[in-house]
Amino acid sequence: MAKKGARDIALDVLNRVEEHQSYSNLELKHVLDREELRAPDAGLVTELVYGTIQRRLTLDAALDRFIRGKKVQTWVKNLLRLSLYQIRFLDRIPDRAVVHEAVEIAKRRGHQGIASMVNGVLRNALRSPDLWDKLGSGDAVERLSVEQSHPEWLVRRWTAQYGIEATRLICESNNRPPRTSIRVNTLKTTRDELLGKLKQQFPQAVPSAVSPDGLVMEGGHAAGMELFRQGYFTVQDESSMLVAPSLAVAPGMRVLDACAAPGGKTTHIAALMKNEGEIIASDVHPHKRDLIAQNAKRLGITMIEPIVSDALALGEKKLGLFDRILLDAPCTGFGVIRRKPDLKWNKTPDDVKAIAELQYRLLQSVAELLAPGGLLVYSTCTIEPEENEMVVRRFVQNHPAFELDGTLADDLPKSVCDKINAAKGFVQVLPHHFESDGFFIARLKRKA
Repeated sequence: MAKKGARDIALDVLNRVEEHQSYSNLELKHVLDREELRAPDAGLVTELVYGTIQRRLTLDAALDRFIRGKKVQTWVKNLLRLSLYQIRFLDRIPDRAVVHEAVEIAKRRGHQGIASMVNGVLRNALRSPDLWDKLGSGDAVERLSVEQSHPEWLVRRWTAQYGIEATRLICESNNRPPRTSIRVNTLKTTRDELLGKLKQQFPQAVPSAVSPDGLVMEGGHAAGMELFRQGYFTVQDESSMLVAPSLAVAPGMRVLDACAAPGGKTTHIAALMKNEGEIIASDVHPHKRDLIAQNAKRLGITMIEPIVSDALALGEKKLGLFDRILLDAPCTGFGVIRRKPDLKWNKTPDDVKAIAELQYRLLQSVAELLAPGGLLVYSTCTIEPEENEMVVRRFVQNHPAFELDGTLADDLPKSVCDKINAAKGFVQVLPHHFESDGFFIARLKRKA
């Protein structure tokens, strides 16, 4: 049997995602583990899958001009989306090669009639130079939704919260591929030393402008490097690297990380504590507890005790009080759309409301474990005020023993505070601020 090409494999993944309502990152990992692909082919498959899902609304609006009203099988529609994505958004693949490959796939998977239809649609698209100019009708929000391929309800929501221009910047940033960022394990090396070791393989690697512990590089499989296996760094988004410093930890403290898996922030806290003290790292899933333990071992950290618990039930475990608590709460994930494009298509306004209520209950639950005078950091990887600022303000209003800590800015890099006001006791990083994940961080203090 002939070996499948990158486009065939990408089409398989797109079909499975749509037919089984599964996550593209998991389907992609499964297929890349199974297929023996060269690095460039694996990269192309990844780009085609994420790009096609990311731009789905734009691609469908273009396709509607040619197949409106026609019943088209799922795999055929995905083949057309995949091909139009290459024509519109990838410069390095000649249009004629895209059309030829699509027709050949259609012949193999279907019949001559389907191949002819695919050929006709794609050639008509190529003969329509103004195809991409005015895809949306209606008001500015609806046009932005189609042009930048985000659900209209979400674009309307963000426009009300941040304004139309900031919303455009958020959407544009979401549509760009994420950069690879890594956090230096300062227990073993310095950022400058690690950068020197990385330069040979990643000559474009540069220090992060967001975190003093971060490095940024283009592409590459960082987790496959020997330096990773030896524990010199871990893969972590730059915005996420702001969370641990927000706790203002010191060696010897007792710290609770209430929703800790996979352990990126937990191990960062441990490094800032110089591996001295105690961190209880909790997660509700046993296999994720094991993941935290594996990451700690790889990085040479011995102060983390991973446990299995629902964060709502931590108070029943007689853990005592903590100097610092991190609640990196479950959320809609709207800050990481560039990494998980399915998110924007699978969520609804009801999901935001439901998760915000859970977040509030979690905050109430873990706050009881904070010692007087201690600090609690609440963080999410979403940009929804209903899940962020509104949760925290509601909590403070109903719990007079707690207050937002306006000194948060003292523990964040100046480069971040110059762009975002941290004096309110919280920060909202938007995806376009630093081309990193959207992230919310609030710091609460329990009055002594």
